[in-house]
Amino acid sequence: MNKKVLVVDDSALMRKLLRQILEEAGYEVATAKDGYEAIELNRTFQPDVITLDINMPRMDGLTALSHIMLERPVPVVMVSSLTEDGALITLEALNLGAVDYVTKPGGTISLNIDMIKDEVLSKVKTAQLARVSRARTIVRKIREEREKVRPDKISLQVTGEEGVVIIGGSTGGPRTLEEILPKLPENFPLPVVVCQHMPGVFTKSFAERLDKFCQLKVVEVDKLLPVERGVIYIAKGNADMVFTRRGGKLMLQPVPERPEYLWHPSVELLGKSALEHIPPPKIIAVMLTGMGYDGAEAFAEIKKKGGKTIAESEESAVVFGMPKELIEREGATVILPADKIARQLINWSKALIQEEAKNAHKKTGERKTSSNNH
Repeated sequence: MNKKVLVVDDSALMRKLLRQILEEAGYEVATAKDGYEAIELNRTFQPDVITLDINMPRMDGLTALSHIMLERPVPVVMVSSLTEDGALITLEALNLGAVDYVTKPGGTISLNIDMIKDEVLSKVKTAQLARVSRARTIVRKIREEREKVRPDKISLQVTGEEGVVIIGGSTGGPRTLEEILPKLPENFPLPVVVCQHMPGVFTKSFAERLDKFCQLKVVEVDKLLPVERGVIYIAKGNADMVFTRRGGKLMLQPVPERPEYLWHPSVELLGKSALEHIPPPKIIAVMLTGMGYDGAEAFAEIKKKGGKTIAESEESAVVFGMPKELIEREGATVILPADKIARQLINWSKALIQEEAKNAHKKTGERKTSSNNH
């Protein structure tokens, strides 16, 4: 039996073009022109995947999404405009349970639809594999989180030479990161570097959104920046990001996308650059939900050389692709559901700092002994 896709868009032309793309790929397709029709067809047509426009009359996409996720959860791919406002709303949709997004082509849609044809088919196919069981609680959870008073942040202007946390993610990653990063306390002792597959306009909005929820400062890496404790760094979209050193100081630098890597910002490239500039035992690497294998090789090498790694477990991953690849390469120190990852990072970071302090104390003692002997 063919998989069923519900296309929801207020543009008759967009509905026609998306239907054509999906039917040619073998999907059974129904269409809706607003949120009310989407909710009804989710009940009667019972699609396997929904593509959902954001800006629609009568009922917008976000409102429809919240009803869909509470009534009959189904993988949803948002279709949004590539603008700053569109990015903010799309991030909200990802938190409400959407698993991915496609950005509408600019200009004349009919002339540019081929630009997103492959992306639409790829993301609908990936969405079929997505887990949406947690979506029933996500709306209530977001409301509860926003009612909490957020403590004042601190920015520790101290070099993070004691170690670093690097995190890679793709499909489902934004929502998972919003579950993990706000749990890190304001005195978390390591810098956190995040490589999430996203276009450039989305990463800026995502960093600003996270900065509102997290106790640590959150910034997008849009220029050469020093790596400091008390800061979460988000890789800029439409680029890659690497560690480097300037005058011995650890830095992060955005670089043009490198064609030898399939996904961007590249988790694999970030992991390799971490190995070049940071002692592996001082690296903690986390592989989150996502399709493909980006970062699996580099993270497995980090573990092999003495670092620690976490693979998100199948039970919480929206798409169990990237974590599975890391596990199959025997590259996971531990396998944890998303809600347990922050606690593990806190415990490991404390142990790393304590070990660093112990070694520094030992070296001081050795120098004193050597001095006395002379």
